[in-house]
Amino acid sequence: MRLPVLTEHEMTPPQKELAERITARRGAVRGPFRVWLHSPQMCERAESLGAFARFDCSLPEHLRELTLLLAARNWDAQYSWNAHVRTAIEAGVPEEAVRAIAEQRRPVFGNEPDQAFYEFCREILQDHFVSDDTFARAHEHFGSQGLVDTIGALGNFTMLGMCLNAFQVDLQADREPPFPDIRGFERVARDGDGHRP
Repeated sequence: MRLPVLTEHEMTPPQKELAERITARRGAVRGPFRVWLHSPQMCERAESLGAFARFDCSLPEHLRELTLLLAARNWDAQYSWNAHVRTAIEAGVPEEAVRAIAEQRRPVFGNEPDQAFYEFCREILQDHFVSDDTFARAHEHFGSQGLVDTIGALGNFTMLGMCLNAFQVDLQADREPPFPDIRGFERVARDGDGHRP
């Protein structure tokens, strides 16, 4: 990691309070929270939005986890992907769809709501806009609150991916790199067939 991990002795009272709150909700201060603690006000707001996106928004659990995976892959955020890929599958995201996303292929979901949700997320992440047809499909299934919550979750997980990569938060020691085109914090060169030269 590019920033030092703050020890309890180095933390200010607000940082200690935040660290205790994060530990109580998430089990430990790890990953991006080690970065965000360097700015307690930012950390407090990021933790609050992240907790909403992960635990409290109107989307079903498997779609909350899918938004995290989609944003993680969009930003090549390996730590985030590895921390959530198993949870996403256990929550109901099909394993083949997860594999397709990791390999940057278009996944096929077993039902129309999940496919519409994926298309909505893909368009805003990749194209930066959402077509009228895609919006209408997603809105029919998830309503206004669901789509607002989706954008909030994608925004939160995008910020998370940017944080993990900019500050080079270490990949979990026991996990394999999840993406075929990323090693460390760099893109691996590919030849015309998609293979490493």
